[in-house]
Amino acid sequence: MALYDATRLLTRGTIATLCRPTVEGLENVPTDGPFIVAPNHLSFFDSVIVQALTPRPVSFFAKAEYFTGKGVKGKLMKSFFESVNSIPVERGEQAASVQALKTLLDILGRNEGVGIYPEGTRSRDGILYRGRTGVGWLALTTGAPVVPVGIIGTEKLQPAGSKGFRPARFTLRFGKPLYFDKTGPDHSLPARRLVTDTIMDAIAELTGQERSTKYNQSPTVE
Repeated sequence: MALYDATRLLTRGTIATLCRPTVEGLENVPTDGPFIVAPNHLSFFDSVIVQALTPRPVSFFAKAEYFTGKGVKGKLMKSFFESVNSIPVERGEQAASVQALKTLLDILGRNEGVGIYPEGTRSRDGILYRGRTGVGWLALTTGAPVVPVGIIGTEKLQPAGSKGFRPARFTLRFGKPLYFDKTGPDHSLPARRLVTDTIMDAIAELTGQERSTKYNQSPTVE
């Protein structure tokens, strides 16, 4: 935790200095017990931002390739993502994704916080896409409150198709926590879909984004 706290403090200070973000609703993050953070997704930097600016530690998924890079850059990326408790997951591998969700169960079981993007991959056109039901499964299985998060403007930090980091102001809004009955893993798909849609509605209220009834897809998917 010492390394996590030091990394988060340094990252928070860097973000505050370079981006001067507007952060709203911090009081909505539970002060104890497990919780799930569910943001929209606009930028590569979103997880780092949410982890740095949330009052309590939050563990996010990260693509497995961030942990397997070669050379100095690869080692630095691996060290950073490990230091902020990121969880490697193989993109597009369903079995690996299921196992990653079970890892989140373990973290919630320790009364800690986890983050999950209902859209899956980031939106490159600013539209809020249909939520995938992993977040609904997690909420119903554990009964942990879900804090919807609205991220506005982080796409300017790294426009689609570009590399590097461009300082810009952005807004981070934490909504009121959503509570769902704890059913355990034995619940229906319609129940999971209803919970997921409720979470997406809350995110939409925070961001004001145009919405799509379709799932977002990685650029590598035709």
